[in-house]
Amino acid sequence: MLTLEQGEAIVKFARAVIEAEFSGIRPDVPEILKEVFKENRGVFVTLEHYPNKELRGCIGYPEPIMPLGNAIRDSAKSAAFRDPRFHPVSENELKNLIVEVSILTEPELIKVKNPRDYPKEVKIGRDGLIVEKGWYKGLLLPQVPVEWKWNTEEFLCQTCVKAGLSPDTWLVPRIKIYKFSAHIFTEKEPDGEVEEKKIS
Repeated sequence: MLTLEQGEAIVKFARAVIEAEFSGIRPDVPEILKEVFKENRGVFVTLEHYPNKELRGCIGYPEPIMPLGNAIRDSAKSAAFRDPRFHPVSENELKNLIVEVSILTEPELIKVKNPRDYPKEVKIGRDGLIVEKGWYKGLLLPQVPVEWKWNTEEFLCQTCVKAGLSPDTWLVPRIKIYKFSAHIFTEKEPDGEVEEKKIS
């Protein structure tokens, strides 16, 4: 588990990585993060307009395939400048955006005998989901179903849609569904105080 102090440093580091694209000044890793940044972790960086919380970018790594420091650096730049759903963030726009960082646990394959049992294995507010079928793959973070007030079936359906599949694909045999949890830290306002986000 990360401390609030570490979470605050992580969010500020993610913002500094984005700002560096405009200033050319590469941010140093804070001393408090040097050890945790060596650990392989999954991570997502989310950008939202303030104060309406409208999504502005969200990119990350579902699985712990690289050191956390590298994953945050790449995810922050990708969320700001490479999310295909949006045009790149401008320097002036960044002043009005909230930076949120989700540190993920390793995805766990959900095993059920009957696909209709999947909703029983998912808890809204705790679990994020990954749906995988062949080349199709989609992920939704744990905070998403809470924000949209979905139940577990709606959450499964929307994760399928995110993967480019029909909503009811989670009922199809041979589909893989994973769950994970996230430790989430977010700015209360742009470049402001950082808090741990409780979503349950």
